Amino acid sequence: MSSSGYKNIILSHSESDRGQQFTTLTMNRPDRRNALSLEHMLEFIDALQSTARTEAAGIIIAGNGPVFSAGHDFADMAGADLGFMRELLTTCAELMQLIQTVPQVVIARVHGLATAAGCQLVASADLAVAAESSGFAAPGGKGGWFCHTPMVAIGRTVGRKQALEMSLTGDTIDAATALQWGLINRVVPDDGLHDATQDLLNRATRGSRFSKALGKQTFNAQIQLELPAAYRYATEVMAASSQTADAQEGMASFLEKRRPEWQNR
Repeated sequence: MSSSGYKNIILSHSESDRGQQFTTLTMNRPDRRNALSLEHMLEFIDALQSTARTEAAGIIIAGNGPVFSAGHDFADMAGADLGFMRELLTTCAELMQLIQTVPQVVIARVHGLATAAGCQLVASADLAVAAESSGFAAPGGKGGWFCHTPMVAIGRTVGRKQALEMSLTGDTIDAATALQWGLINRVVPDDGLHDATQDLLNRATRGSRFSKALGKQTFNAQIQLELPAAYRYATEVMAASSQTADAQEGMASFLEKRRPEWQNR
């Protein structure tokens, strides 16, 4: 089933064998290589916010056409004034942070190239599966406008030296290198990309949706803290969440050797 009230995104829905609901957000600007114009990003934000309010367990981010996303659209930006550029980049930052705060598991299904803000999308997603033929780049280092904002997400996903190599050289890395550097989770044959993405999402959405959402939120908060503060924060969240209905159901079902019945609260 598919539907879309958007100009730049196709929003579709599917269901797993376990009855889990999934939403796919497909970037649909193939003629512009799925470049992230201001209008495109505002639609993306609206679609994510709408999906966040549903019972969907997972979100797939994909792209139509020959590439995943070529980043920002230079046609929109050339000659633009400072006010517009601030609005564009602030909207991009809002989009990337929203991906990490929606309660659903977000997975990027990457084919072709993911460059600049397109690579930032991949780095911002919770999980990513890429086709063998895909490539990743922060190409600003080769030109006159450095990839400052893409490196916020990329630099928090790969190692420091790898992030600096990507940003300073601007070179494209292949999928195997992206996997080695930690930018993506899986590299699969091109014709197996759809199934491999679905398989990983199926496994990543097992269990209580409520518990998963809290886990994602807590991970993204504690990973930015110093170690003692991270333990204090995670300890308090884990202790408090032990009292939730689904935590108690998980313990009871294990002890009683039965399938759990999640209440998602």
